[in-house]
Amino acid sequence: MMPPLDIAWEIAHSADTNASPAFAGAYMTNVANWDDPPASFELDGPFASGSRGTTRMPGQETLHWRIQEVQPMKSYTIEGAMDRAAMTVEWRFDRLADGGTRLTQLIVLKGENASAYLEDVRSAFTSNLAPGMKKIAMAMERAYDFHGTGTDC
Repeated sequence: MMPPLDIAWEIAHSADTNASPAFAGAYMTNVANWDDPPASFELDGPFASGSRGTTRMPGQETLHWRIQEVQPMKSYTIEGAMDRAAMTVEWRFDRLADGGTRLTQLIVLKGENASAYLEDVRSAFTSNLAPGMKKIAMAMERAYDFHGTGTDC
C-alpha cells in the first residue's frame, strides 16, 4: 500500500492559445518570459531536471525551488520546499485540434506541515490563477504572432 500524499490543497486552471505546443513549451521554459510583477525569477543553470531557481518578492523571504521533471514540449514540474511541506507547480502543454495549445497549471500544496501554509497559498492563488493564466496565454500569442511558427522566444 502506498503512503498518503498528504495533499492539503490543489488548484488547476487551463487557458487556450493559438501558439503551437513546441512554442508554448519553449516560451514557458524561458524564465525571462515569467512576467509576474512584482516577483522576479532567476534560474541557476539550464531549464532541466535538478536545476534550481529563486523567486524574489519585495518585503518577503526569497523562495527557492527546484525543477523536478521536464518533458520537452509536453510538461514540467517545479517544487518549492517548505518546513515539512512542499508546493509543486506543474505546467502542461496539450495540443488542440486547431494546432494551438491548452496551457494547464496545477498547483499542489502537500506534506505533513502543509496546513501551516494553507491560508497563504490559497489566498495567493485562488483569485489570481485564472486571470494570470489568461495574461500568460495572451502574452504567448503576441510572441507567437511576432515570431511565427518557430520556437524562438
